[in-house]
Amino acid sequence: MFDDENEYFEGDLSKDLERFERFLNGEDLGYLDVDRLEAMIDHFLISGQYNKASKCASYALELFSFHQTFYLRQAQALSALGKLKEALNILSEIEKRSQAECELLLTKASIFSQLKDSKRAIIYFQKALDIAEVEDKDEIFIDLAMEYENSNQYKKAIDVLLTAIKHNPKNEGAIYEIAFCYDQLGEYDMAIKSYSDFIDENPYSYTSWYNLGNAYSKIENFEKAIWAYDYCILINPDFGAAHFNLGNAYLSVEKFRSAIEQFQKCIELDGEDPVALCYLGEAYEQLNELPLARLHYQQSMELAPQLPDAWLGMGIVHDLEGKTFDALPFILKALELDPQNAGIHHVLGGAYEKLNEVELAVEHYQKALELDPKDEECLTNLMELLLENTPLDALTFIGNFEEDYGTNRILPLWITNVYWYLGRKTDALYYFRPLFEAEPKLAKEIFSINPDLKTAPEFEAFL
Repeated sequence: MFDDENEYFEGDLSKDLERFERFLNGEDLGYLDVDRLEAMIDHFLISGQYNKASKCASYALELFSFHQTFYLRQAQALSALGKLKEALNILSEIEKRSQAECELLLTKASIFSQLKDSKRAIIYFQKALDIAEVEDKDEIFIDLAMEYENSNQYKKAIDVLLTAIKHNPKNEGAIYEIAFCYDQLGEYDMAIKSYSDFIDENPYSYTSWYNLGNAYSKIENFEKAIWAYDYCILINPDFGAAHFNLGNAYLSVEKFRSAIEQFQKCIELDGEDPVALCYLGEAYEQLNELPLARLHYQQSMELAPQLPDAWLGMGIVHDLEGKTFDALPFILKALELDPQNAGIHHVLGGAYEKLNEVELAVEHYQKALELDPKDEECLTNLMELLLENTPLDALTFIGNFEEDYGTNRILPLWITNVYWYLGRKTDALYYFRPLFEAEPKLAKEIFSINPDLKTAPEFEAFL
């Protein structure tokens, strides 16, 4: 946007800057020509000295009131100082007197962007793009796309970025932003392709490897995510966020020792983090190293008393130690902090079941399934509890499940099992046979739900 300190020696500019400092302290500045004044203003703008840029522009306009560049620089300085309406008024006056140039349009677009007026910002970025020099278009494409992103119009941003890449296939920023847009749209396969394409050209971009890992994590391809995070850390071993996410990926594939190593490294780099401490607690919990799990959950709770996962983890540790009654206050606190969390309701239902509080257990299992109908373990826990205590309620519940809650992969298996449990064997087989013909692999999971069926003559043909 600005010239490179204009076309005279750095020493000359330094002398003029010294003269301007004395001017600000009350001395006379004397005469400076247009180029020297413009060089000073550009210097102040580039170095973030916006008040000085504004004062210098005002002085320049006293001498050269006809010079449009000084009005533009004044508008840019005011914009940087947050005086956006004043800046827009100056730009509008310039437009009335002369044809708008690219720099003016970009300045106006930037101001509208600051005002969160994406619609107008987009209009002015597009106008600037139409008249920009070829070598300036790359950056404007990115600005335009990011304005679409700011207004959550990711598909339109992608259209702009594809045009940018067609204009310049080596526009690295455009390739990177496309991947971000696909990520935001949930089109993770396309995001992965875009990040991979970018990495092909920029193999040492650790942030790209990091984002590639994130995209793989979102489609639960954790092995690939681990591969990508490993490359990120190889390039930048001090990137704490990559260690944290790598730890998460290791947790997901049950490599708990590796997860612990990464969370500890994250804390070493970035200091104690309540979430990292909580996940350390979870890793130790999974290894049944309960004193260490409790220690890290406690540290997490002390750092972030409003973090529900830490309270839940502490409750689970008490439960695993056989102190289910003592676990309840922690689980209930977690639920208070996050009442719409299906997992917490599920854990609470299990605790109440152990305490023989059947009604409360059923209530929380049902709430968990209302929030997450696809939770197979929760459905199994609830159905086993109902069959043990109120079998007819089990039939009513499972029969209405799809209408009341939604779909669950193992729902047809439980319908079969409930019919069988109630002695309605003909109904069970009538329901099971077409399921076996359509999805034999799923159907055979019935023997995990009810192992006794393996010895039932009626099910011999399905083994």
